[in-house]
Amino acid sequence: MVFYFKARPEAGDYTIFMGLDKFENEELIKYGFPEDIWFHVDKMSSAHVYVRLNRGQTMDSISEGNKVNNIDVVYTPWANLKKTASMDVGQVGFHNSKMVRTVRVEKRINEVVNRLNRTKVERTPDFKAEREAYGAAEKAERKAQLREKKRREEMDRLEKERVAEMRSYKNLMVSDKMTSNKQIASGEKSLQELEEDFM
Repeated sequence: MVFYFKARPEAGDYTIFMGLDKFENEELIKYGFPEDIWFHVDKMSSAHVYVRLNRGQTMDSISEGNKVNNIDVVYTPWANLKKTASMDVGQVGFHNSKMVRTVRVEKRINEVVNRLNRTKVERTPDFKAEREAYGAAEKAERKAQLREKKRREEMDRLEKERVAEMRSYKNLMVSDKMTSNKQIASGEKSLQELEEDFM
């Protein structure tokens, strides 16, 4: 069971979710998205909370809320979570500790907690299927971008060929009309005729 919340549903803001227990946390760790930001109360047993950002958002665009006073909350991108076989269920480490941020929350902000609780929805998601669908969509988007890039490159190549052919054709036309120095010296063509050749 996973609990889902909306930060500000009227604004179409990011989704917040958390597992019911440490076993759900394992699934959330395993099948997270690159846009997910992981939160946990430091040095206390607590839920793993995730914020799924919209594309283009960063950790800096997040504000915080909490249920207790005087706590430190650590957070980091999902991709920075490290899970090894020796770790207990629900336990995580970090690949890069420099990517982990800590925020001190002195006072519970009831308004934020109450607003989140009003949006609470319980679901039993298929994490693996969600992650596979996300991966398939990402792959399709990359393929479409690659196809578009190849199409643009082919259009550029064809345009360059067309320009080169036009230059070559113009050069042939000019060389057919060109008059040699001997012709000019022999007076076979007048100056006016020479000018007309280039018009």
